[in-house]
Amino acid sequence: MPTVVASLGGFEVYSWVFSAYLLTSTVTVPIWGKVSDLYGRRPFYLLSIAVFLAGSILSGIAQSMTQLIVFRAIQGIGAGGLLPIGMTIIAELYTPVERARIQGYFSGVWGLASILGPLVGGFLTDQLNWRWVFFINIPVGLVAGMIIGTRLVEGRTTVKRHRLDAFGITLFTMSMTLLMVMLVQSERSFDFSSPTTISLLGGSLICLFLFILMERRAEEPLLPVELFRNRVFAGATLSSFLAGTAMFGLLSFVPLFVQGVQGTGATEAGSVLTPLLMGWMIFSTIGGRLLLRFTFRRVMLAGMILMLGGFLLLDVMTPETTRLVVLRNSLILGAGMGLTMIVAMIAVQDAVPRSQLGIATSTSQFFRAIGSAIGVAIMGTVMTQRMHQQVSESAGVESLRQFAENPDVFLQPAVRDTLSPDMVRTFQQMLANALHSVFVVGTIICIAALVSVFFMPSIRLTSKPPEVA
Repeated sequence: MPTVVASLGGFEVYSWVFSAYLLTSTVTVPIWGKVSDLYGRRPFYLLSIAVFLAGSILSGIAQSMTQLIVFRAIQGIGAGGLLPIGMTIIAELYTPVERARIQGYFSGVWGLASILGPLVGGFLTDQLNWRWVFFINIPVGLVAGMIIGTRLVEGRTTVKRHRLDAFGITLFTMSMTLLMVMLVQSERSFDFSSPTTISLLGGSLICLFLFILMERRAEEPLLPVELFRNRVFAGATLSSFLAGTAMFGLLSFVPLFVQGVQGTGATEAGSVLTPLLMGWMIFSTIGGRLLLRFTFRRVMLAGMILMLGGFLLLDVMTPETTRLVVLRNSLILGAGMGLTMIVAMIAVQDAVPRSQLGIATSTSQFFRAIGSAIGVAIMGTVMTQRMHQQVSESAGVESLRQFAENPDVFLQPAVRDTLSPDMVRTFQQMLANALHSVFVVGTIICIAALVSVFFMPSIRLTSKPPEVA
């Protein structure tokens, strides 16, 4: 993004390049899942690829930051269908026992891509141009579209006239959009007394209330109420939501600890996430195998215990903690997340009929994404409030108030070099204390996620074949 800002300007709104994509890719997930249930996977998977590629091309030729933000939002709309429909197609192609292995491989590939993606993006930006970060999607997407278009053959379906829940989709989109805007605006500080926050939250709750009323009467609701009466679906989705809240919130703060508290460079700080993603990748594959021998609940409990152990290790980190210890903690957290998320997904898919596979899979993905946004907002607020508290209670550090508002400024070498060594050490200790509070909050959320696993019945993966439409 520094390279993009240097090219297009618009530093004051550059964060919306991320936020616009996050907003549209999250809000549209259940909608893609529902329409694929009603009208088939292949046409809407191809459509999501086409929209994603259109957004990629437009982003690559953007001439201003405003254009880039709009085009990223378009790209996010397409991205909202890629993962949930892809995982739904896999669920339909294989029996539940086969699915446990295949979904584990699928999640492992996702983890590997998460490691390689930033490296490839950095290489393209340095050696070619930042626009190639978007253009590289085109050949990959075209090949994917050709394979899906020519090789994916869906079973014959009974011709039925469907009535799309247009009012429900509209109300749901409005509610979640307002909620996501509130969350991304509050990433660093959540002000409950702000008129903007009150308005966004109030509007979201009103639309959500109307949406629930509409869903009870809809002929083919966007989110069928009976899904949430299914204990396996409800328990797995709740666990994913809480685990996502705890885990994804930390993705912003573990690198901040390494760079801000331990004083390393940005590259070293970002590299601490590599063990997390590797643990996720490896244990996703292992999790699928474990389901062949143990119940959903037991495997998810193992994942949650690993996550909780990782959080407890984060709680005791200090400015003197070595980088090797941080890498170990990240690996443990990633291992727990890999077990938890893939098992929750397979449990959801195993608990519903084929006619609801798309909406069930996408709803689980949606709640995980919402959880991650809530986690970042909550933990960012905790950090900011703790920083302000330390500034107010300590004498002689009033000059650090600007960094308490936005610690990212302190990370810039040109800014940090202007401070005295004592001032740098003081701020690093303040940031360490604030991040300790963040990790404690994450631990509490992780304990709640661990407890939520017990809401799931203790059942095993079935061996039933995929249903014929």
